Amino acid sequence: MNENINSFLSKRPLLISGPCSAETKEQVLETARRLATIGKVDMLRAGIWKPRTKPGMFEGVGTEGLKWLQEAKAETGLPLTVEVATGRHVQEALEHGIDVLWIGARTTVNPFSVQEVADALRGVNIPVLVKNPINPDLELWSGAIERLQKAGQQNIGMIHRGFSSYGNTDYRNAPMWHLPIEMKRRFPGMLLICDPSHICGNRAMLQEVAQVSIDLDFGGLMLESHIDPDNAWSDAKQQVTPERLNEIFESLTWRKENTSAAGFVNALSSLREQINQVDDELLTLIGRRMKLADKIGEYKRDNNITILQTNRWNEILDRAFVKGAQLGLSKEFIVRYFDAVHMESINHQNKVMND
Repeated sequence: MNENINSFLSKRPLLISGPCSAETKEQVLETARRLATIGKVDMLRAGIWKPRTKPGMFEGVGTEGLKWLQEAKAETGLPLTVEVATGRHVQEALEHGIDVLWIGARTTVNPFSVQEVADALRGVNIPVLVKNPINPDLELWSGAIERLQKAGQQNIGMIHRGFSSYGNTDYRNAPMWHLPIEMKRRFPGMLLICDPSHICGNRAMLQEVAQVSIDLDFGGLMLESHIDPDNAWSDAKQQVTPERLNEIFESLTWRKENTSAAGFVNALSSLREQINQVDDELLTLIGRRMKLADKIGEYKRDNNITILQTNRWNEILDRAFVKGAQLGLSKEFIVRYFDAVHMESINHQNKVMND
């Protein structure tokens, strides 16, 4: 691998942009020129092979598009990254001098496909970025990374592009921020960037989602840009012009993870210690609650009463919504928290009733 690419990928923030799909030579070259003029974009992306939901949809221009990317790099100096899903994709991308590969969400979800890509990369030193799987399954995401590691890949990064969820209306793919946060915990120090384009599915929310990822200490962004977004051959609604992309970048507040300022460090240390104490108190109270649940389980067992009492559960939630609102807690949080507590209570009662 080119050492310049290795050091290049350590840049923070890392900004990747380009069209969802390479469509024509002129479109690729003009997009690259306008992105290079901005001066903030670090890498040019373009879809060459497009996994589409139904046959007959535009599935990419194929290998010919790699030649256009080569020309774009020669003219602008921008390094290149493309998505690969098969061993043949890997071979052709390498033959055309692609600098960084990424594995898409539809591939990450299939261990057989990931293994094929990993096998094709054995003995090859090139950075590989792994998008989260379509469904919210961290084992598939981490499993894809581990397959690449076992194949000898050393320079691996992650791309958060959101997750498919039934009934979701605000996003094309729900961000589910707690999942990439967990991946940061599992793979400390590994590059994690955000793909707001696929999370949002529209232009209006790109800045908002990008800022959230920055505030959560993501290492960069992948945003789709096109010289004529409204007439793009794929994912038109989520692409922006290079100039609009620059406006989004300019509007973002880039933050740092730490500071050595004494006042900040001391204040944060004090507040974190208070949080630790509150967490201990919360766990103690939850433990007491479960002991009460055990007692209730004994009474239900002795009187042949079912564990689940729907009316009681609704009563608990209604009380919690009122109290939570008074304390500034969102209804969504109340539901998630009490769902977890309720399931733990059910597990305790089930154990009491069936031991």
